[in-house]
This record gives sequence, structure tokens and C-alpha cells, in this order.
Amino acid sequence: MAKELKELTSRSDNYSQWYNDLVIKADLAENSAVRGCMVIKPYGYAIWEKIQAELDRMFKETGHVNAYFPMFIPKSFLSKEAEHVDGFAKECAVVTHHRLKNSPDGKGLIVDPDAKLEEELIVRPTSETIIWSTYKGWIQSYRDLPILCNQWANVVRWEMRTRLFLRTTEFLWQEGHTAHATEAEALEETKKMLEVYADFAERFMAVPVIKGVKTANERFAGALDTFCIEALMQDGKALQAGTSHFLGQNFAKAFDVTFMDKNNKLDHVWASSWGVSTRLIGALIMTHSDDNGLVLPPSLAPFQVVIVPIYKNEEQLALISEKVAEIVTKLKALGISVKFDNNDNKKPGWKFAEYELKGVPVRLAMGARDLENGTVEIARRDTLTKETVSLENIEIHINELLKEIQKNIFQKAFDHRASVTREVNSYDDFKVEIEKGGFLLCHWDGTPATEELIKEETKATIRCIPLEGDKTPGVCMVTGKPSVQRVVFARAY
Repeated sequence: MAKELKELTSRSDNYSQWYNDLVIKADLAENSAVRGCMVIKPYGYAIWEKIQAELDRMFKETGHVNAYFPMFIPKSFLSKEAEHVDGFAKECAVVTHHRLKNSPDGKGLIVDPDAKLEEELIVRPTSETIIWSTYKGWIQSYRDLPILCNQWANVVRWEMRTRLFLRTTEFLWQEGHTAHATEAEALEETKKMLEVYADFAERFMAVPVIKGVKTANERFAGALDTFCIEALMQDGKALQAGTSHFLGQNFAKAFDVTFMDKNNKLDHVWASSWGVSTRLIGALIMTHSDDNGLVLPPSLAPFQVVIVPIYKNEEQLALISEKVAEIVTKLKALGISVKFDNNDNKKPGWKFAEYELKGVPVRLAMGARDLENGTVEIARRDTLTKETVSLENIEIHINELLKEIQKNIFQKAFDHRASVTREVNSYDDFKVEIEKGGFLLCHWDGTPATEELIKEETKATIRCIPLEGDKTPGVCMVTGKPSVQRVVFARAY
């Protein structure tokens, strides 16, 4: 394990390589035999399960239910909403045949030319089209509304350049798709789910986010408005951490989904869709982790506490194990997840390094002397500090410590973001400042042409038009034309 840590590239040397090293060495994921696709390993998947469980609970608290829709979408469905198909056409994987057969030369298999599909099927890049085709059969009257469905699924978007968790050809996500009787209800739903995502990011992931609206250039294909939460990574690049889309009546019109309202008038249904994906794990890594490995918020760590015994013989181990069993029972009673690592194939020093690399929030070490003194050594992953404390009320001490760690890593991320967020007023200054990274708050004239010019010349994009904060008008840093408010620029993943 010391060798593993030694081979972990430092952030200052090469941030991108540090990230790749950490994903691999902390046993989160690895590249698969399928180009652009990843294998999420048990430890990485355990983090996703924690994310999934918390979000699923939050969705259900806001009235949503889970469903599942096909992963294959007829090509004609995508063609029905022009902007939507334009947005995804270049990323689609297409199924053209349904059968293989033995090669005539006896060497392997070939696609059976007689098994060509009448209509090609698209492997789900997102599910608006298949879901709205389905909703047509579910909705006749206002009494059938609202429909508040979510699905946990995988999607495929054909990517040329991939990076584990951040951008892979196949990834896991959730996608909510709701149907409403009025524009106001659909817009309220869109904003409500943005708040759910922001709350989850800050309370559970300990990642501070900016809530905002995407520009027309950056919004979801087929949406009237896209709301988002934007996070800032340690290298000064932004990461879109979640999106919620107000779809208007676009998909209802494309699939002729109508309903009879309370006044017996026929109208098209109003819609929203919203989603987050396994890229949230990438956000966790890049927001909190350090040159020693992962730093995980206690709320999402696969286990929050690990206990390592230090002993010379089986007799000592038996005595320590008996005391540890008491501690484990007390911790579990408070809902704290704990692992007792009594594996005798690895030395304590190796275990300490391993759990530091894997970001376990709290590590307890207990030896024979601790047993005699009624104490235990506690190591915090966030600060890398240690203390020896009494076993009396140890579960209360650890419970409070976990809360403190959660709060501390959020504050650290918040302070870092604040330190690299600044107002810029001239385009010349912008070109200098964007090289330093961070969020730049600038005036923009609201035109796609100016936005595109800035992107071409600096590789920076408008991450969002903030919903909160200073709304003072000004003049565009590029054109000098009037600007309604400052927007958030950054280079992004």
C-alpha cells in the first residue's frame, strides 16, 4: 500500500493524472474490455448506492414514484422532436440486426444479413421520446395528471474521449419525467427538483453549488429552459452536477399527448425532466480528495468508521475483539456504518495507508495498552490528525466527530470556491484570469454570437445565469452593450 501511495501522482504535478490514478488505486472503477465503458468496482458502486438511496428517498418525499422503460428506442421516435434529435444524433448507438450466425469459413460469427431490423433501434441516450410515447396511453383527462415518474437506468452516448465517471460511453443515472396540466405546475416541478439536487449536493456530498439557468446555447436539446447546479473542482474547472429541464409542450406535441382539462377543453400536456449521473462520484473525488487519496463525506462513505486491532498474539486479539464488538454495537445503534478489520494477512500500517487512500472518514486503532487504559486512538481523514480518547461514551464522540467532518469538508470546498471566484469587467482581463481557473462573474450582452466568440477564443463557457446573488445591470465585457446581470464563466469538464 505504501507503494500504491507513492505512485499516486500529486495534484500539483498533473491534476488529470492524479484523478485517473486515484480512481484506479482506490478501487473505484477501471476501464473495461469495451471501448469507452467502465467497470464500477464494489467500493465505487457502494458510493453510488449511497447516492442512489439518499436521492431516491428525497424523490419519494416529493411525491415521485419509480418506473422502468425500454432501453431500445425506435429511430422514428427520435425524429419526432427536431431539436432533440439534432442534440443527440451524433452520440447514438444504433441496433440494425437481431441475430448472428456462424461464419461460412468456420472462423467465428458474423451478422446474419437476413436478420436486419425493419426499423433501427437506438440504445437509450435519454428517455423523453419512449416515455412520452408511453404517456400518450396513460393520459386522457386532467384527472390522470400529474404523472411524477423517475427511473434508475443506464444510458449510452457515444463518446470519443472518455474519462472514468466523468465521461463514459455508458453510464448510470436517474431521469425523472413528469407530466402536468398547466405550464405553471411544470415550471414549479422543474424548479423544485433543482432545489432537491442542490440540497443533496451540499448536505450529503458536501459540495457547494451555484444554482442557475443555462443559456440557449447550452440548454438541453428540446427544452425551453434548463436549470442547473454548477460545482467547482480543485483545479479551477467547473462540473455540471445536475440539470432540471422545463420541456414546455414540445414532447407532448411531438407525440400528440393531449388531455381534457376541467373546462372540457383539449390541450397538450406540460412536461419536465431532470437527472444526475455517476459523474457525481467524479465530483466527489475532485472536490475533496488530496495527495494521500480519497476524502469522502461521512454521509456517502461506504463505511464511516474502520477499526484496526494492533496485537502480538491471538490472546490479545481475542480481548481486543471483545471490546471492539461492544463499540460496533453502540455505533450501529446510532446508524453509523463500521468495519472491523481483523484480517491477519495485512499489517496495521498497511491497513492505515489503505483506508487513508480509500477516504474512510474515521479510523480507530486499538492495542493492548489501549485496552488496559480504556482508550482508543482516533484518526480523522479530513485533517489527518490523531487523538487518544476514552472509551466512555465513545459512540457519542464519534457521532459528533462525523458531523464535524461533514461540515468541515463542505466549508473547505466552500472557502476554496470563494477564493477563486472573482468579478472581471474587461475582456482583456478575462483572457488573463481564465487561465488561472475558477468562476469568473462577468457581464454578457445575452447574444449567442458573443457567447460563441468567447468560447472559441478562450475555451470558457457560460456555466449558468445565477438565480441568486447580485443582479446589478452593467455592460458586456466584449461588446459594451447592456447586460442584465453578471453570469458565471469557467472552463469545464
